[in-house]
Amino acid sequence: MSTGYMLDTSICIEILRGRSAALNARLRSEHEPLHVSTVVVMELAVGPSKLADARRAERLESFLARLDILAFDEDAARHTAAIRADLERRGRPIGPYDYQIAGHARSRGLTVVTRNTGEFERVAGLRVEDWSDGGKGVHE
Repeated sequence: MSTGYMLDTSICIEILRGRSAALNARLRSEHEPLHVSTVVVMELAVGPSKLADARRAERLESFLARLDILAFDEDAARHTAAIRADLERRGRPIGPYDYQIAGHARSRGLTVVTRNTGEFERVAGLRVEDWSDGGKGVHE
């Protein structure tokens, strides 16, 4: 079981855009490990790949080098399946990659950091924070 935070795609995009001084300050002050799922790596890599943009690809690689990249494994897959079944049964589905990010984070005991709290806070047993304003908006 890991400790720390799993950054989702929305917060990574905001970091990469570099437009939020508050978010950057929050990241610099964080002492817990920062993780990203290979699911998020895939989502982030689509943009530079589609555009064949070497500069964006280099910026992405530099950003990812500062994080602990966690491979989506069998335990994450089983948590994802349970989350999807629960949310669909309740008529409250979320996006397909969000299921995977939530399942991966929950399987590791990590808090998801996202701008998209509305989807992730539907997931039972998942801690969620929004750092987009530099704060620590906690949802459980």
